[in-house]
Amino acid sequence: MTTDTVTAHVNGEARALPSGTTVADLVPAEWKQGVAVARNDEIVPRATWATTPVADGDAIEIVRPVQGG
Repeated sequence: MTTDTVTAHVNGEARALPSGTTVADLVPAEWKQGVAVARNDEIVPRATWATTPVADGDAIEIVRPVQGG
């Protein structure tokens, strides 16, 4: 039996995602610049976002710098 979804934690929140989702699919368009992504505590190079699949049980952290004090 195959599944059409995977469950991953994105910034600590469990999310059901369609199978075939990539890291690039998770980064909001307005965040494409100045953001870093880690998958299971490993940095994902920007050049591989579109080819890095999100697997069931993955922990994805998407972070961007913010100004403030």
